[in-house]
Amino acid sequence: MRSRDFVGGLVAVVPDVTLSRWLDAGRDGYDKKGKLSERDPLADQFDLVVIGGGPGGYASAFYAASAGMKVALIERDTIGGTCLNRGCIPAKAFLETAAANRHVAHASEFGVKATSAGVDFSVSQARKARIVDGLVKGLSGLTKSKKVSYFLGTGSLEANRIVNIAMADGSVQKVQGSKVILASGSVPRTIKGFPIGGSIMTSDEVLMLSTIPKRIAIIGGGAIGCEFASTFADLGSTVTIIEGAPKILPGLDPDVANVVVKTFAKKQIAIRTGVVVSGQNKQPDGSTQITFTTGDPVVCDVVIMSIGRRPFADELGLKGTAVKVDDRGFVVVDELCRTGEPDVYAIGDLINTPQLAHVAYAEAILAVKHMRGESVVPVMYDRVPWAIYCHPEVAWAGPSEEQARAAGHEVVVAKHQFRANSRAMILGETDGLVKVIAKKNRDGSAGQVLGVHMVGPWVTEQLAGGYLAVNWEASVDEIAEFIMPHPSLSELFGETVLSLTGRSFNA
Repeated sequence: MRSRDFVGGLVAVVPDVTLSRWLDAGRDGYDKKGKLSERDPLADQFDLVVIGGGPGGYASAFYAASAGMKVALIERDTIGGTCLNRGCIPAKAFLETAAANRHVAHASEFGVKATSAGVDFSVSQARKARIVDGLVKGLSGLTKSKKVSYFLGTGSLEANRIVNIAMADGSVQKVQGSKVILASGSVPRTIKGFPIGGSIMTSDEVLMLSTIPKRIAIIGGGAIGCEFASTFADLGSTVTIIEGAPKILPGLDPDVANVVVKTFAKKQIAIRTGVVVSGQNKQPDGSTQITFTTGDPVVCDVVIMSIGRRPFADELGLKGTAVKVDDRGFVVVDELCRTGEPDVYAIGDLINTPQLAHVAYAEAILAVKHMRGESVVPVMYDRVPWAIYCHPEVAWAGPSEEQARAAGHEVVVAKHQFRANSRAMILGETDGLVKVIAKKNRDGSAGQVLGVHMVGPWVTEQLAGGYLAVNWEASVDEIAEFIMPHPSLSELFGETVLSLTGRSFNA
């Protein structure tokens, strides 16, 4: 049996067993000293409350539920977050459309007579939507099968791990967790003077296009910018990348970045580096002119803003908590993803760690295991796998050659080109290389593998061996014992490592 009481204009349902305790605490749930009581009888109780249903959020919820915890998952939009709905998944679907178009263009090299009448991008959009919808339905199904309570609304945290939920239907609910994970993700950064709308887009708007623009200017030459550049160049657009740094893909090993630059040149992608954007204005024909502090302007039909993403802590509330947000908008955490508020964690794009879905997965596991009192090891962010899905693909784990030397290591380096790899020749994809950076032993030989860097065909699928080598601190001699399948793209990694032993087959 449950008792009903009228509180602040809302009808509250209170269990009989807690009613007298609640009345003693006062109408607003405060005790006689003015502090919130530890357990709020008006809030649904959970072992874990997760704010945000992106990769970090749903991974936290499902992992905790599989460990037997009672979990609430709160998402303001659609489960899957940016990655599934407006990021990784739809972007890669379009990259595959671009790859199909590229294959048709080069089919004659394989003896296949094929002609292209162009790309119907509305069909590509529909295909992307089916993929996304299928994955969203899968995640929604998991909330039910794992018995996770799913709330469609915006969650805001207050003291005592109480989360107020402004539901999408206009109602308000309150939940309380023994533990809380903040995983509200990120949103695209923008530039002053470039209002989003019409021909000026972020990744959100670009991924909803139904036609392919003729001329595209991409502001930002990082991973996302290069993926969009590769996609639309292969779909027939004229593309210009605008980057303020001296080179695109800053931070990449130069040997790897140079391959991307050369391949982009073959695609006739124009690259403007070391420039400062000063503004934009509409032209009489509807195009947009981008101006710079120095140099000629760029005229385009669509501007894609790709200058990174900022953490989205805007609606988390946090009043009455010790959760801190730094001057860049990141929630401050320690190496175990704990905030300053006891039993409250933060993960994913909301904290200042690599903005990668698989890093959010790792942080979700870390947080859940720690809150359960299980043995944990902090995520080693300097060794996580990275992947850029442009053509050619880029993947790496561990420091670049420059970074390894800057860290004080004496290193031995080996590089092998895909143009000498039989499988790459068969595929007709010979641009690229594998580069392995190893510590130099006292006798001058190569020892522990520090970094593995790849650029070329399907390297995002090949990195696993290199990632394991880096994270298990394997030596060159140990990896050289591995047997690689032949013919395969992955054997180039094996041959590169083998050459570091002082002996080799093809080099």
